[in-house]
Amino acid sequence: MLHVGPSPHFSETEVTTRRMMLDVLIGLVPAIAVSLYVFGWHTVWQLGACVVACLAAESLFTKMHGKRLALGDLSAVVTGLLLGMSLPALAPLHIAIIGSVVAMGVGKVVFGGLGYNLFNPAMVGRAFVMLSFAAQMGAPAFIVSADSRAEAPDVLTRPTPLTSAKQYTSDLASGKIDGPEMPDDLQVASQRMPLLLGQVNGSLGETSALALLLGGIFLCVRRTASWEIPAGVLLATWLLAELFHLAGGTPFDGLQHLLGGAAMLGAFFIATD
Repeated sequence: MLHVGPSPHFSETEVTTRRMMLDVLIGLVPAIAVSLYVFGWHTVWQLGACVVACLAAESLFTKMHGKRLALGDLSAVVTGLLLGMSLPALAPLHIAIIGSVVAMGVGKVVFGGLGYNLFNPAMVGRAFVMLSFAAQMGAPAFIVSADSRAEAPDVLTRPTPLTSAKQYTSDLASGKIDGPEMPDDLQVASQRMPLLLGQVNGSLGETSALALLLGGIFLCVRRTASWEIPAGVLLATWLLAELFHLAGGTPFDGLQHLLGGAAMLGAFFIATD
């Protein structure tokens, strides 16, 4: 008898959706811990809003479709955490909620649910809020004046490393600055050790490359993720960034591009979906 069913097809019966999602949650723990250290309560509110909204949205949409509710597979929790980790710490909570609803409705349930979605649901939500709330997701969502919010962590008073690099490149090309010497904020932002440890500004899940690398290695060791995928993403990123750096198109070299921004998050937790 021929049995036909949708992917994924597992040869090992102990590999279940819940186990894989639990592995992803464990893999995100180091990055979440660093985010809590750097951004404090901003991390709690942002991640909490996304997870709760994703669970509520999946419950609502699943009921509307008349299907069995399966919150126990932890996929909605993973989607909420990934979406929250891709948002700035200071982004308004209504953006997190709207992004979560779109992620579950448009990115997952509308295609038929888990296993049928064409795109990573969290990134569908992220793309939607980035297009819909460009002003609030831009520079103002990352930087807050130390004078206007005394209790804000020091990191929130600085621009993100890639923002600084982009502004420097633009100013150099337009002639606003005379020489190639980098400004002080860019010199600080470009140091490899702060980029590695997470002592820079950015979205919740893009500050510490080391934390994301540890979580990503865990996923590969557990065979929840295929190591070839993140290896290919990181190699291509390094190569292209290095070529642009050598050509004078960016002040950051390939390694700085890997350590700064969301390269590690995208390679291990998004591209492997």
